[in-house]
Amino acid sequence: MAKKAEARVIIHLACPECKERTYTTTKNRKSDPQRLELRKYCPRCRTHTLHKEVK
Repeated sequence: MAKKAEARVIIHLACPECKERTYTTTKNRKSDPQRLELRKYCPRCRTHTLHKEVK
């Protein structure tokens, strides 16, 4: 039997300064259609920055 389309998808979060993808998480596509932005620690920059969702 076929499953329904999955509502939760895996996304990657990238630092806007160094462009490194350091975090992965899941989000619900139906309840959050916009791109996710979280304040996270970037180990390469060694600072807290606003990480944005990338494709």
